[in-house]
Amino acid sequence: MPQENNHPVVRLESVVKIYRAPGGGVAVHALRGVSLTIESREFVAIMGPSGSGKTTMMNILGCLDRPTSGTYWLDGQDVSRLGDDALSDLRGRRIGFVFQTFNLVSTQTVLQNLETPLFYQDVPPRERRRRALEMAERIGIADRVHHLPHELSGGQQQRVAIARALMNDPAMVLADEPTGNLDSQSGQAIMEVLAGLNAAGRTIIVVTHDPDIARYCRRVVQIHDGRITSQGR
Repeated sequence: MPQENNHPVVRLESVVKIYRAPGGGVAVHALRGVSLTIESREFVAIMGPSGSGKTTMMNILGCLDRPTSGTYWLDGQDVSRLGDDALSDLRGRRIGFVFQTFNLVSTQTVLQNLETPLFYQDVPPRERRRRALEMAERIGIADRVHHLPHELSGGQQQRVAIARALMNDPAMVLADEPTGNLDSQSGQAIMEVLAGLNAAGRTIIVVTHDPDIARYCRRVVQIHDGRITSQGR
């Protein structure tokens, strides 16, 4: 279960992100002074049309990119200027990712996919196996642990992806269009899984353009032209 902290999980202060074209071409202002706080145990949707800046915000929240200026605190740590190695280590320990395309290793069984994050954290093999089986049971895929990803339905693959995202007990789960490749029934089931995890104490951030997905969240942050234009419950 996630640890209790007295500080927000996410705090952005005046974050600016500028992409500069090679050779000094036109600069693209993807984020324009964004400030945002997300507390522990929140369930937040970040919404916006294509080109609004929500993908850039997701990349910064997920420590896949750095702000051009401004500050980002993740779970109380200023991560704005960390080097590549430090960011990579932080991602592995403190952020669980769920992607639209699942991103499972096709040649590994469900169990092996779940064990992989623990392998990179030097968890002993027996403990990896125990924790992976326990997580599979919690997420409802215990009967599929010896199957390969292509032997699963889309909804089952996304459950595996969610389980894998939780293996390192992250400070937050960051889900990028988690139902984008699923039919409506499977998508609803996945959002109910995420809602259940939030009810159990997980901090979850969903990046989406779909209002039906955002309705599951407790707060919706709207972004447009690189600025937060509204947020409400």
